[in-house]
Amino acid sequence: MEAIVRAAQVGKWPARVAAIISNRADAAGLAFASANGIATAVVPSKDYPSRDAFDVALQAEIDRYAPDLVVLAGFMRILTESFVRHYEGRMLNIHPSLLPSFKGLHTHQQALDAGVKLHGATVHFVTAELDHGPIVAQAAVPVEEGDTEDTLAARVLAQEHLIYPQAVRDFIEGRLTISQGRVSRA
Repeated sequence: MEAIVRAAQVGKWPARVAAIISNRADAAGLAFASANGIATAVVPSKDYPSRDAFDVALQAEIDRYAPDLVVLAGFMRILTESFVRHYEGRMLNIHPSLLPSFKGLHTHQQALDAGVKLHGATVHFVTAELDHGPIVAQAAVPVEEGDTEDTLAARVLAQEHLIYPQAVRDFIEGRLTISQGRVSRA
């Protein structure tokens, strides 16, 4: 999230970050957002009896800001199909693997355990299927001899900070088109 905000500031994007919303009041991104003059909100997931009820409240909070794009950054909750459908074609996520490989959690360890030679990150449009959706961008890093989950994660994160802001900017500038489940750039 911070990489996207900084890229928008430095690059003078023709858009603004309307708000940073979290389900956790202790999320570090909220302090960063406040320090950068960005509106913040917290919708505590633990305050709702079900995933559906939480998603309804989260959607209402997001919609208060009327965003053209919803960007998931460090948001580690599975979203309901109705929530995803509401933002279809205008919600991006980044996943720390070269999708479709290594969905879910602990992707770096999954890559190490599988013995792959390349690992990386994927920016994709969100669909109702977990860690799935039309791919906008990917970046690969080599898996090096002696890598640990932490060393591999650090190299992947450096690439995430490059490809996610660029993908967001491409969306803002109207360069992304989804057709038959694939993303093309104009």
